[in-house]
Amino acid sequence: MPVVDMILIALAGVGAGAINALVGSGTLITFPTLVALGYPPVTSTMSNAVGLVAGGVSGTWGYRRELRGQWRRLRWQIPASLLGAGGGAWLLLHLPEKVFLTVVPVLLVLALVLVVIGPRIQAWARRRAEAKGESADHVSAARMTALVALTFAVGVYGGYFTAAQGILLVAVMGALLPEDMQRMNAAKNLLSLLVNIVAAVAYTVVAFDRISWAAAGLIAIGSLIGGFLGSHYGRRLSPNALRAVIVVVGLIGLYRLLTV
Repeated sequence: MPVVDMILIALAGVGAGAINALVGSGTLITFPTLVALGYPPVTSTMSNAVGLVAGGVSGTWGYRRELRGQWRRLRWQIPASLLGAGGGAWLLLHLPEKVFLTVVPVLLVLALVLVVIGPRIQAWARRRAEAKGESADHVSAARMTALVALTFAVGVYGGYFTAAQGILLVAVMGALLPEDMQRMNAAKNLLSLLVNIVAAVAYTVVAFDRISWAAAGLIAIGSLIGGFLGSHYGRRLSPNALRAVIVVVGLIGLYRLLTV
């Protein structure tokens, strides 16, 4: 592999790791980079998923404090993400890539709309809870069921094509939970990491020879650094600033998906 290609892939990994910790669409940097350097799309997807596990670890570790107090809910979301990721990885190995690439832009638009109107949905949910004499932090059984089901759906999507799964997760949680943006971002990092681990293991076991291990290694090194930087500085952003970053990166990713 040429030295220039190695540098480009590693730098893409740094950017992807940082953006994943903040937003969750770093694949929109590394995936096009690998494709532009001549790697086949499926090889790029699998190599990317393997490499970005390292960035997911550092990003999740950086947000570990914000995970406190969320485990009663995450104990249901985690299995949903794991099962969904397994299904998504199976789809990647059996369906044409164009199937999901057609759906991705639509899902991303819906996610960005939910991110923008999330505070209004949360305010409405709080008013409704107070009118019923419930705590503002109360999450009904119906909303919890919807949250787990949608977490599973995002897991399927993430196991197939990891780009923007973090934006989808934040959008889902923002619409259904009375949570702070930073705490939702911490949960998003953990769930995205688990999806990437399942996908990476599945690809390694089933399609070991189709992965570019050199590219995956360079992405891993870069994303490990990027995940640390993203979580370190991302935790300092206000909820509105973090939401703005998510929307801007999401729009850029949407543009890149539509112009590929």
